[in-house]
Amino acid sequence: MSPENEFPQYHIGLKSGDVSPRILLAGDPERVRRFSQQLDNIRGEWSCREYLTVTGNWKGTEVSLMATGMGASNIEIALVELSKIVDNPILIRAGSCGGIDDNIQLGDLVISWGAVRMENTSTTFVPEGYPAVAHPEVIMKLQEAARQLGAPTHLGITATAPGFYGAQGRHEPGFPPRNPHVIEELAAIGVANMEMEASTLFTLSSMQRWRAGCVCTVFGRRQQDQFLEKSEKPALEDRCVTVALDALIALDL
Repeated sequence: MSPENEFPQYHIGLKSGDVSPRILLAGDPERVRRFSQQLDNIRGEWSCREYLTVTGNWKGTEVSLMATGMGASNIEIALVELSKIVDNPILIRAGSCGGIDDNIQLGDLVISWGAVRMENTSTTFVPEGYPAVAHPEVIMKLQEAARQLGAPTHLGITATAPGFYGAQGRHEPGFPPRNPHVIEELAAIGVANMEMEASTLFTLSSMQRWRAGCVCTVFGRRQQDQFLEKSEKPALEDRCVTVALDALIALDL
């Protein structure tokens, strides 16, 4: 690491040595804060803007939990700045999503093997035809961890949207979506679920030859207009984080 990286990075507030090479990424800082209480111990906690990072031990292995906030642009900032302070990290996103495939139920997990690039953050680095794919080793460990936990799990293609409302075909008063049929169109081509970060995570990680993956809890069945109750979400989020962390510590550095 160069001497300049001994100082905290501008957005994430982390410097060399703060973060483990095994990194769990989540959008919601509350998810990270709540789950960090289940770590064996906490070595450090850092908060800067919307980025919250906690480093501690999970089942005897050091990991970092990092909340990035929502969207492709936020995860771009996190990955670029992490590249300056940690060598060859393994990154797994534990998120929430909307299910598109009719076979996916509320509360199920979806492990992404690839992502439809609906956002354009990643295309500021690569051409549109560059694949946005998870690392096969991470996929296998996520599947094993989910199986060990007995969590209903699907492996599929994820669509990464650039926003929550119009980009996902939601109808809001005064804000008609440009493509109100986007969910049906994605379902017709075999897309399993939709979220807002995976394709950028996969693309930037591939550029660095990092291993990355994504597992999400289904909060809504978009074609059926069905959604989890708020009270059900914390336990299901924690199950998703557990799967991601178990996969992280099963991977060799």
